This record gives sequence, structure tokens and C-alpha cells, in this order.
Amino acid sequence: MALTGIQIYKFLPKTNCKECGFPTCLAFAMKLAAAGVELSACPYVNDEGKAALEAAAKPPIRLVTIGAGEKKIEVGNETVMFRHEKTFVHPTGLVVRIKDTASADEVAKAVEEISGYSVDRVGMTLGMDGFAIQNESGDAATFAKCVATVSSQTDLPLILMAGDPAGMSAALEKVGDAKPALYAATKDNIDQMVELAKKCGCPLAIRSSDGLNELAELTEKAAAAGVKDLILDPGIRGFADSLVTLTQIRRLALAKRFEPLGYPVITFPGEGASSLDEEAVLAAQHIAKYASIVVIDHFTPALALSLITLRLNIYTDPQKPIQMKPGLYQIGEPKADSPLCVTTNFSLTYFSIAGELESAGWPSWLLVCDTEGLSVLTAWSAGKFDAEKIAKAVKGENAAEKMSHRNVIIPGGVAVLRGELEEELPDWKIMVGPREAMAVGGFLKENWKN
Repeated sequence: MALTGIQIYKFLPKTNCKECGFPTCLAFAMKLAAAGVELSACPYVNDEGKAALEAAAKPPIRLVTIGAGEKKIEVGNETVMFRHEKTFVHPTGLVVRIKDTASADEVAKAVEEISGYSVDRVGMTLGMDGFAIQNESGDAATFAKCVATVSSQTDLPLILMAGDPAGMSAALEKVGDAKPALYAATKDNIDQMVELAKKCGCPLAIRSSDGLNELAELTEKAAAAGVKDLILDPGIRGFADSLVTLTQIRRLALAKRFEPLGYPVITFPGEGASSLDEEAVLAAQHIAKYASIVVIDHFTPALALSLITLRLNIYTDPQKPIQMKPGLYQIGEPKADSPLCVTTNFSLTYFSIAGELESAGWPSWLLVCDTEGLSVLTAWSAGKFDAEKIAKAVKGENAAEKMSHRNVIIPGGVAVLRGELEEELPDWKIMVGPREAMAVGGFLKENWKN
């Protein structure tokens, strides 16, 4: 049972040292009760207090890891219903299902395409996260062979889908050390699946065919038997039903601290859709509300890009803009006489101007100033993008040593900085560029004479 803030306060040192980031121990206790901070933030709580506060410090949704390598999938550990309250922390795992009834060539081709797919978004390289291999054939040997084939061709995490414990056991002999997730334990096979999960130390998915009450009973049984890393499948597949059910699970875990449902959720949008378009829409709904793992049946680059982009937007901290690392970037292959442009480290601003320079065929130097992730006008109005900061960046990156000219182009939206910047950089010619990134090609064609 979760403790109240007052109950938690009794176990704290009551020194009001502020080292936890809160003005008083009581304020920290209230935040801990709301699962808004970790107990480890208090450096002085004693062992007795730690033991007593274990329930309060425990995340309402358990963190579960699938896979054992660098590309492992971590899901769960969420603490809020809505991202603006804090942020969502572990992005939904996007997994592609492969059936063991496909030919070896078809499996190999699919694994190669999906594993090799990647897309660059705001400086990050993103792709699909894993494979779910289903024992569609019903044959243990066929399933094990398919699992071994997939495992030999990819380092992405696996989810093994077999209702027959014998088939699951055969597959685990091939890939048990890779810590795949096991799908799924039901009321009919839970004892055998629990034993397999305990033996290999793998997370176990629990599927219900009779609502959340049965699902909670099964998770309690698995947890009591020693399997702590669980994944939930409430067995709901349609649009409206899945939205309602996944929201109920989230609320019960967070608001009611109902431990039997405090686990990540896995969904299968392809099973609730009648077309590829419907699968895409349902997958998008699941990413937003509130699936931790989404298993799709049809992979296309267009579908993958849509889901990856949506996931990135949802799991970006709304209070912290995506930022580029400040510095001097090369757009194309610039030479000493190439243009030097200045911008902020807001990722969208950077990629807008970088993309326009590339498409216009202008190899350039792009100086990115640290504005704490704010765009040009926002940073300027906040006093984080001024002449002093630009001059400091120019000098700090030794731009003068890399250029055969002394011309620097500032965004047109901050033309007011020109006079001050001329005072800060007396040896440089300050040029005012266009207000919009799309006009940079025409501007350079007309004004860059170097």
C-alpha cells in the first residue's frame, strides 16, 4: 500500500538540507508520495527509512527490459498520465511480427530489411526495435528453427510468441541467453510459462481473455511464483475498446497504485484492423494511449517513418526542447571561402537552415550558438541570443582560422543585433540574412561574392 506524504515524512531526516532539490523534507515527502521523485534523491535517509519507504519509492509501472545487448528495449517506469505533467520516459518499443510459416528466404529478407531500416530525425538515428516471432505452424522444431534464423541475422531484441510450452522451451534453447520476452501466459498454461520465465530469467507477457480482473489474478499468481518482470496483454483489439482498456490500466496503476496492473502493456494493432491504413492508425493510437510495446504485422518504410516520428514527438520532454550540441558544423564540404551562417541550437531551426543550404547546393559553415534549445526569435527575446554570445561563439570555435574571409551571416529576424555585433567583432563584416530559412539559397546567390 502506498504511503501518504505525512507517513513518508516520519521516516525522513527532517533536516531541510535542500540537497534533494526541495526546500523542506515535507515538500520532498509530498512529491515522493505522488511518485514525482526518486527516494535516492535524499542522501541522508537511513536503512530503516529506506525499507519502510520501499513501497512509496517503487515506480507505479515496473521497468521491464527485453534483450540483453546495447539495443535492449526498456519499457515501463512511467509516472504520469499526460506528458505535460512531467514527461514520458521510455519510448514505446516498435516491433515487427514474423511467422514461422514463412519460408527461410522470406524470413531472411524481412529481417535484413527491417534491421537495416533507419531514419535520421533531429540528429538522432532511429529504427525499429525488435522482432516478435510467432509459432504459427504449431510445430516446436519449425518454431525453434525460425527463431534461430532470425537471431543469427539481427541483434535486435526478440519476443517469442508460442502458447505451447514445449515450443517455447525449444526456442529458448536457441536464444535464452539473449533474454527474449515470452508471450504469452494464460489461465491455461501459466504454471508452465512461469517456470520457463524463471529458468531463463526472461520477462513474461500475461494475456487475458476475460477482462482486467482475470489479468490481475494472473499477474498476482506469476509475481507470487517469483516472476517480477511482467507485460500485460488485456486481450482487447478494437479501436474504442483498446483506448478505454489501456487508459483504465494506466489510471489503476498510477492513480490507484494497483500493483497487479502496474506493468507495461503490449498491443497488436494488426489484429484489430482490416487494412494497412487501419493498422497504422490503431498503432498510432496505441503509442499515444498507452502501449509500451506495439507489434505490427506489416512493415513498410512509410509506416515505420510515421510511427517513429509520432513516438519521438510524444516522448520528447515538452519542457526541454530537442537541442543540437553547440559548435561549428560543416554543411556539405565547405572550403575556406564558403559562407559562415549563425543560428541557435534549437534542433528544428538547425535542420531547417542546414536542409536549405544543402538543397540550394551551398557548402557552408554553420555556427550553432547555445541558446538552451530556443529558436531564434524566442532566444533573442529571452536574452539568450545576443551579440556577445554570437561573438563568443565565433571566437571560441576559432572561425577566423578556418575561413579566408571575415564575413558572418546572422538571421534576418535579429537584424537589430548588427550594430552591437560589429562592436564585438570589429574585424568582421556582419551580413543580415533572410528571415526565413527557405530564402537562404537566393540570398547567397545574390549576396555572397567571396
